[in-house]
Amino acid sequence: MNSGGSTGSGTGTAPTLEDVARAAGVSRATVSRVVNGVRNVDPAIAEAVRRAVVATGYVPNRAARSLVTRRSGAVALVVSGAGSETAQVFQDPFFGRVVGGVVRALRPRGVHPVLLFADSAQDRNEVLDHLGRGGADGALLVTTHGDDPLPAMLAAAGIPAVLFARPATAGLALDSVDLRHGEGGALAARHLVARGRTRLAAIGGPVDVAASRERVAGFRAALGGRGDGGGRGGGDVRVVQADFTVEGGEHAMRRLLAEQPDLDGVFAANDLMALGACLVLREHGRRIPQDVAVIGFDDSSAATASRPRLTTVRQPVEDMAAEMVRLLLDRAPDRTEPEVVLFDGELVIRDSA
Repeated sequence: MNSGGSTGSGTGTAPTLEDVARAAGVSRATVSRVVNGVRNVDPAIAEAVRRAVVATGYVPNRAARSLVTRRSGAVALVVSGAGSETAQVFQDPFFGRVVGGVVRALRPRGVHPVLLFADSAQDRNEVLDHLGRGGADGALLVTTHGDDPLPAMLAAAGIPAVLFARPATAGLALDSVDLRHGEGGALAARHLVARGRTRLAAIGGPVDVAASRERVAGFRAALGGRGDGGGRGGGDVRVVQADFTVEGGEHAMRRLLAEQPDLDGVFAANDLMALGACLVLREHGRRIPQDVAVIGFDDSSAATASRPRLTTVRQPVEDMAAEMVRLLLDRAPDRTEPEVVLFDGELVIRDSA
């Protein structure tokens, strides 16, 4: 902060656009136009704003400013942490929905997506270098593991970025878009109970993925004492972890049938695992939903491709991706607090439960 006669707030914080506007006697919007180089401002007013900028010691957020001026005309869509599973990204309907939502949101703005993968430490450094050199005006980050260091690296470098899912690191200054996953899991639990199912189990995703943990936790919490879980309280419903793939769902379902052969309801933390569970149930002669009801999560293309078609909790991925674009491109230059936008899931009832 300027130590010589600053007209800022006096609280020790950096001067803001409001401080400049107050010093210049103009609106905040006028200051923003001058700072961002918009030309349709009266020269005398523009000069007054420039003097106020000097007097207050205001320093524009140049990273955010680049988003207003759109210097590169590109935004990086970064998929981080897939590692050797990179090929599976293109097979997972979730990622296809993210890409589709981003592309549709960017097209009217004349901005192009650049797809980048960060599968190793070298990749992460290359992503930072690409963004730091102006190869894109910011990043839309989809990370597959909770311990991924890339979000913190982006924040430390001051690169504008928005996360799909809240950051695992507390206090990380990045905007994010997420779902109320626990409430989605609760929707599945209540539906199974309403269908008269009492011997319930769940297939969770990777333990280091917060979304998976929250979905299963919401499912178990909503059951209370109603889900028998093989003679146990609803909070002790049997859960087998898998990896968000069809094969993972198959392995998990085989374990569940071996450990709890009389189960009559299964919740899987994504549609691909639910699809795998259905395949194994049919192999064992179990009718769906007559013998075992199955509910997935996401409402991806796998839900409608499954036979029977999956009842599932819809995650509005396309809308969430579009919101990521809005947060990145419309961020006010002087906003410092991260914004979290949460969406609600919706139960989509089909044939499996």
